[in-house]
Amino acid sequence: MPPSSCSAAHNPTPQLDGSTVSFHWQGQVLELLGGRAAWDPQRRVLLLADLHLGKAESFQAHGIPLPSDGDAATLNALLALAHPLRPSRVVVLGDLIHSRLGLTAELRAKLAALPELLGCPLHLVGGNHERGSWIDGLPQEPSQALGPWWLSHSPESSPGHLNLCGHLHPVALVGRGADRLRLPCFSYCASQERLALPAFGALTGGHPTAPGERRWLVADGQVLAWDG
Repeated sequence: MPPSSCSAAHNPTPQLDGSTVSFHWQGQVLELLGGRAAWDPQRRVLLLADLHLGKAESFQAHGIPLPSDGDAATLNALLALAHPLRPSRVVVLGDLIHSRLGLTAELRAKLAALPELLGCPLHLVGGNHERGSWIDGLPQEPSQALGPWWLSHSPESSPGHLNLCGHLHPVALVGRGADRLRLPCFSYCASQERLALPAFGALTGGHPTAPGERRWLVADGQVLAWDG
């Protein structure tokens, strides 16, 4: 998606432990978590995007020897995040898997067991990487409203809603020269009423945010506002 000029309109209030930031939008609150996910406390829904499970196996099918340990790290992080929250449901905003090539029998078994391990239903808003794939018990759902939020994979506009999306894999460039870091972040574009979630998966890259977007960095399980 080409960069767009954006400006921030809301200043979230950080929590004392630094691992959560409260994002306020038209009287509604969304918690931005240091675990690269968002939490709707009113509806008790955990939202995340871009896990890209099976990415290593997808690359291996093309002869690229990527280690097969990313899925375990990603799924363990999801369970560790969900267990203390006890969500009513978990919603993945697309790209749960990386491709059909990586959707092995082992990964299918892990996905089938995931709702029981989470202790709640798992929903998938279909992303571009799921196209042409079928996961038993986990149909791809269309973009949809959740209270004031419009849930989608790619950025979408829905009047009267704040768009929560994935797909962009937003990162912020922090520092200069050899000391520059690329850190995953939440990014808010006020002109498009869009909040993009960072990629959740362990084996995912990222793309720098557009000028003027409001950003919250995620590092070492912490999240903090960044104006750099």
